[in-house]
Amino acid sequence: MFRGFFWALLLMPIIEIALLIQVGSAIGVIWTLLLILLTAALGTALLRAQGLSVLLRSQQTLGAGQLPAAEIAEGFALAVGGALLLTPGFVTDAFGFCLLIPLTRRWLLSAIGRRARFSVQESGANGPSARPAGSARSRASDEAIEGEFRREE
Repeated sequence: MFRGFFWALLLMPIIEIALLIQVGSAIGVIWTLLLILLTAALGTALLRAQGLSVLLRSQQTLGAGQLPAAEIAEGFALAVGGALLLTPGFVTDAFGFCLLIPLTRRWLLSAIGRRARFSVQESGANGPSARPAGSARSRASDEAIEGEFRREE
């Protein structure tokens, strides 16, 4: 996974520069710059609207006494999408818009969620330990000590 991320990070600027040169030679430098500014402005407006929507849903979920895990993931995706839209280039803009549009954002998050492995981090008497989510017993229950205490002043 990290190897793919490394190659994407290395190749993305090269692809963006090549595409900007192609578009600039086809429609002109001024129009290319205006198009980049237009996508940034449109992305900012979409980010504001979607961010408020996710914030309201997370407040409703918290009000219902539930953890807003999906809303937190969507908020992170919105932040990444906003950063991609502010980065000059057409490929990053395409990925950014995919993360800002609710339908494609939820599809991408569900695809990532199906492939992800989660673990729960516990802190017991011996320090932090990781165990797979859904384990039947916790480590802390194995180390419980029963007893009585008395407060002295």
